[in-house]
Amino acid sequence: MFKLVAVGGKLRGKEFILNEGENTLGRASDADHIIPADGISKKHICVTVHGDSAYVEDLGSSNGTLVNGKIIKKISLKDGDKIALPNVIFQVVYVLEKKVIVKKRVIKTSDDDDEDAYDDLEQKDPMPAPIMAKPIWFFKNKIMPIIYGFNQQYEWSALVGILLFIFIALNIGFTIMPVLRESRSILEREIALRGKQYAAEVDRLNNVYLRDKSLDQVDVRFLDGEDAEGVQRYRLFDMEGRIYRPVGELNTIVNDSFSVDALKFYRVEKNQDREFLRDLGDNVIGIARAIKAHDRSLGRDMVVAVITIYFSPRSLAREASNNSKAYLESLITSGLVAIIFFGILYYMTIRPLEEMKYQIERVLRGRQKELESKSLFKELYPLRNTINSILIRIKELQNSESGDVQQLEEDGPYLRTLKEFMQGSQGPVLILNSEKVIQNINPECEDLIGIRENASSGQSLLDTARDQGFAATLIDLCDRSANNDGSNQKETYEIGGKQIDINVTALIGKDKFAKGFYITFVRN
Repeated sequence: MFKLVAVGGKLRGKEFILNEGENTLGRASDADHIIPADGISKKHICVTVHGDSAYVEDLGSSNGTLVNGKIIKKISLKDGDKIALPNVIFQVVYVLEKKVIVKKRVIKTSDDDDEDAYDDLEQKDPMPAPIMAKPIWFFKNKIMPIIYGFNQQYEWSALVGILLFIFIALNIGFTIMPVLRESRSILEREIALRGKQYAAEVDRLNNVYLRDKSLDQVDVRFLDGEDAEGVQRYRLFDMEGRIYRPVGELNTIVNDSFSVDALKFYRVEKNQDREFLRDLGDNVIGIARAIKAHDRSLGRDMVVAVITIYFSPRSLAREASNNSKAYLESLITSGLVAIIFFGILYYMTIRPLEEMKYQIERVLRGRQKELESKSLFKELYPLRNTINSILIRIKELQNSESGDVQQLEEDGPYLRTLKEFMQGSQGPVLILNSEKVIQNINPECEDLIGIRENASSGQSLLDTARDQGFAATLIDLCDRSANNDGSNQKETYEIGGKQIDINVTALIGKDKFAKGFYITFVRN
């Protein structure tokens, strides 16, 4: 659905909802949308809407029409374009419509067997008695309504893509991440044991100094050697926070957050036999350990110092690298599988619908008796049966009005005739079949509209035209010619910055249906 929102001028804030088809705007009382502003002509512009495409045409106004700052005669529109009229500026807004779907259920009664009853599609089935059926009922009636609500705002293909992304995230979160966390936890425990060994080594080498509380005599040079792989830095300090090692920080007070927290931790007596471990980020692990010595006056061991060590061993860096690699590999693998799954799901879903649409056209044209399908999609069987019933009813109505239904003719002979006409033409010519599928384009037309015959033959005009407004204009002219016994229909459209007259003539067959469309382009 398109609408025009006034973003400038006296009508700022006012909205005009555009209907399917033509919408005239002007000061006249019979205009579809009345614009009460000075300088506006009685019928100033016409905005034509075809599904999700639209174009605007100036209706010979006195003061002209500008789209995105350029004066126009006719041009296609897209979401966000600005249409400038005298004393008012409109912005084009495309809004996805929310559709309420209902289903029809026929109820047979003793009074009237043909009475129809309409029930809301959202009506819930009663809770089933079997236990195995209860989860299915819960999923259908509790979870799926939430998905249906999103589907009213987003296309189902986009919604499936979002659900697959959520699946990937949950899959990695509940499978890969716990394994990675556990492996890192094991590594951290090994590092804690190493820190405990270093603290024990400090205690063993300096037992006498620690017992006499001569911390300034403590020897911790082994922490600076090659045997202390991964030790970035360390601090040995007493319970007052005074640093004794390394010598470069002698008699200073600890001020880094990890050492301060470790000191607070070991001032609590119940913590004095435990390790203080913390992940400091950037593949650095902090480990702290309380060092005890025997106090002769108290007759028991007392904490005399705390050592904090900052570890960054190569094993931790390798673990982080391996974890990142494993996470990336799982993400890529899950993403590729999800993309393939989405493609299979998407095309398996639309294939029966496309097949059904194609067969409906064949049945209506008398080339097939009823809808059939090679695809096994039992949920579509009721719909297919209903359509077959409708098609049979249409045939019966046609037979009751005009006798036997005449078989429709093939397009081929008529299209060959149009191609012969094109070979003698001096200007740009485009030929479409009865279903608006491109058949032939001469070189002059290829240069004008930018569509090549060898790349677009056999494709729908809407699928190949880059300018959807241009395609909608051609289709509208084709329909008008077909509905008026093949009479020529003409419109002016801006192509490549030039005003071009488009002439469309339908070639009508003996069965009174259009068999092809002959389209010419003349510079205005």
